[in-house]
Amino acid sequence: MSESANSASAREATIQRYSGLARLAAAGGTPLDCEPDAFIGGCFGAAAYNEGEKPGVPEAVLRASLGCGNPLAVADLRPGQTVLDLGSGGGLDVLLSARRVGPAGHAYGLDASPDMLTLARANAAAAAVTNVTFLHGHIEAIPLPTAVVDVVISNCVINLSTDKPAVLAEAFRVLRPGGRLGISDVIADEGLDATARTAAEHRVGCANGTLTAGRYEHLLQAAGFTGVRITLTTDAGDGLHSAIVQAAKPDAAPASPGSPI
Repeated sequence: MSESANSASAREATIQRYSGLARLAAAGGTPLDCEPDAFIGGCFGAAAYNEGEKPGVPEAVLRASLGCGNPLAVADLRPGQTVLDLGSGGGLDVLLSARRVGPAGHAYGLDASPDMLTLARANAAAAAVTNVTFLHGHIEAIPLPTAVVDVVISNCVINLSTDKPAVLAEAFRVLRPGGRLGISDVIADEGLDATARTAAEHRVGCANGTLTAGRYEHLLQAAGFTGVRITLTTDAGDGLHSAIVQAAKPDAAPASPGSPI
């Protein structure tokens, strides 16, 4: 099997896995995408959010949250902005973002699982949130035009991608000049034994591997981002950590005197 075929197979397995979790949530269950001990040690779900953010959010939305942090804590969303959540799952971060950007703003959620999209749309309807759009597609090929988003967020999803450079390049593409990236993800310590690292990634649900902080920074800079900041938040054990990753797309260069505008 070729490398591309392997990647496609791994991606499809991930989609099917999260589709099953979405169906469980829709049936009233509580989905869990990592082993129980990992949930205690490093996976947060809705527990990562301040209680002040939760009023008015349907219980089903909170129950379906599968993140490893709170990207909204660093996203600095403002009224009127457009935000995109990569791998939006049951829709919690999209709905909270929609509140922050207000009726003049808009929140997009992108997910590859039709079942997750069905769940998220039902959750948005239950929350009576209308300034949201949920898109079907892959985070490696975002179905939006270039330079239309002010902020890109994501919550423990980029580690699931089989082509992480493409994800970060696409995030850079859809951001407007001066736009910001604020994501939660799981990262690995440098120099981990490969076998032990794979076992740890499996334990916390990172089926397609994690990046180190150094590799994350390199890929973000290669995509064009500046001001990269990576802040470890919680030790997930065995050399893995939840982290907040922040970066920015540079402002457009000012026009030189006499140049056309």
